[in-house]
Amino acid sequence: MTINKKIVNIADVILKSIMGEKHLLTEEGLEKFKKELEHLSKVRRPEVIERIQEAVTHGDLSENADYAQAKEEQEMIETRIGQLEEIIKNAEIIPKARSKNIVTVGSTVKVKIGGQEKTYTIVGSGEANPSAGKISNESIVGKQLIGRKVGEKISVATPAGTKEYDLVQIL
Repeated sequence: MTINKKIVNIADVILKSIMGEKHLLTEEGLEKFKKELEHLSKVRRPEVIERIQEAVTHGDLSENADYAQAKEEQEMIETRIGQLEEIIKNAEIIPKARSKNIVTVGSTVKVKIGGQEKTYTIVGSGEANPSAGKISNESIVGKQLIGRKVGEKISVATPAGTKEYDLVQIL
């Protein structure tokens, strides 16, 4: 994930936190966030604290690049820990899609785009990863797919032009 994408995701999480919104997540997504939180809290945080303590022993902190870098990393870790705690606290689990007749959040769908088949799972925005086939329920494509039935055609306006999606199957 690029830095800009991470910044946008972080900003989205902060905005949702301020607004007191729930974070839609699959059970797998929630577990992933819990594991990341545990790793940051129990592994990365102590490592960075140790690096800071080591850098302090080297004297003048104003010209100590190791200290400055470790402090910056500590700030990023603490920010991410706060975000993860907020996401987990306000998580709303997306139930596995029960219907094979209509697309809902949590559905996995097979679509044809220009003759090429693709499979997408519709998830909450915090869990979206288009390259892994997980699209947000808030994305242009996600919004267009929700409520649709097999056999329907969906036109989606993108910066590259309008794309036609044929809903082939709800898995």
